[in-house]
Amino acid sequence: MESNPRKPGLFRFVRVSYDEASGVAELVYAFDQGPEMVERIRYPDAPAIAPERRRAFDAALALLHLVAGVSYYKAAVPPEIAVDSGSLDPDTADLLELIYEQGLGEFAYQNRLDLRGRIRFPRESDSCGAATIHELPSPATAVEASAPALSLPRRTLVPIGGGKDSLVSVELLRRAEEPATCAWVGRSDLIAGCAAATGLPTLNIGRELSPLLFELNRRGAYNGHIPVTAINSAILVVAAILYGYDAIAFSNERSASSATLEDEGRAVNHQWSKGWAFERAFAAHVHRRVAADLDYYSLLRPLSELAVTRRFAALARYHALFSSCNRNFKILGARPEARWCGECPKCHFVFLALAPFLPKPSLMRIFGRNYLDDPALAPAFDALLEWHAQKPFECVGEGGEARAAMAALAGRAEWREDALVARFRREIQPTLDAAELDLERWLAPSGEDRIPEPLRALLDAD
Repeated sequence: MESNPRKPGLFRFVRVSYDEASGVAELVYAFDQGPEMVERIRYPDAPAIAPERRRAFDAALALLHLVAGVSYYKAAVPPEIAVDSGSLDPDTADLLELIYEQGLGEFAYQNRLDLRGRIRFPRESDSCGAATIHELPSPATAVEASAPALSLPRRTLVPIGGGKDSLVSVELLRRAEEPATCAWVGRSDLIAGCAAATGLPTLNIGRELSPLLFELNRRGAYNGHIPVTAINSAILVVAAILYGYDAIAFSNERSASSATLEDEGRAVNHQWSKGWAFERAFAAHVHRRVAADLDYYSLLRPLSELAVTRRFAALARYHALFSSCNRNFKILGARPEARWCGECPKCHFVFLALAPFLPKPSLMRIFGRNYLDDPALAPAFDALLEWHAQKPFECVGEGGEARAAMAALAGRAEWREDALVARFRREIQPTLDAAELDLERWLAPSGEDRIPEPLRALLDAD
């Protein structure tokens, strides 16, 4: 590999393989003719692949190889992409170009790169020319499947991340008496503890990134945010075919579809692969190319962050176990001594979002201190409120939600004199439209979703 890790001209998808004896998938990539970067995905106690599912499994594994490559491609962002096994059908190439361009939007913004029209996957009957993002299927088209149905067992994989959202989904599925398994990727004692507390079966899938990627980063390769949810989605599609599940239910709310910022006419969204555009495109692809009876959806899609936290506030059994602090889940670096670091936007937003729905002493027991009574945190909360400040590049709700939550607290005796609430009441609230600050407008389900009945009806009834 060249001494400058940003100079390769070609990114290669070298090969993908799966060892049935060990349950290990190997995803292999390279820059130019450089050393192979091998990622391993470990599926524990994996059963033999049923013959009737072999074609679907191979399609899912190929999709995983292509989606997970984004972790490595972004290290150099070379001008050419090659798939050593051959060209892709246009449908798959379109999906990948969408995932890489939009999913790397924050990465591109932070590194001052323009990826528009730059990412081109080789496709059947390809001809030279500029890259094009083709029209995605409409919601009506998305339900039309060309892949065969596999008669997959009726049970759901629920990706669980240790935070509030997936635990709300678990309890919704329990109320609907839907068989479910908590699944997560990578090692995390915190996630394992939350999964165990649900009482559901669990599936912990291992993921080992190539050490060469960390070496490239050390030498100055491009680095930054990637669409992790897209990668985990592809990992779980393989798992669903392998173990036998007919649904994968993520817990991404409608707020995830909102852009973090606008830059030179393009929306940049930290949560793009948690948003509706990704969900719709990925689910349609799974139906068309993997299995017609494997559903991929987000159970919380119609809800705002505030609507999710209201539901979570009633789940007291998890209050001492969960954490949404992203510092708990870093691949490298120190973790907070407790479950909440108290310094990151996720800690601050979850505190604010829960405050209208929990007694103040209960919230203090969860977080250990009152973030809203710390004047030093004013800039951090201004960013959440989008008050003369940029929304953080984090998985947080919309500024309007934060403002409505703060306004609700400003009207309550136990909160209104806390430093940041009092400041909001004096300086910010008088400048805002009162209708915008109505908490109730954030609590009703709305927007598009792919939730099957009767789960959608259950959500509406809450």
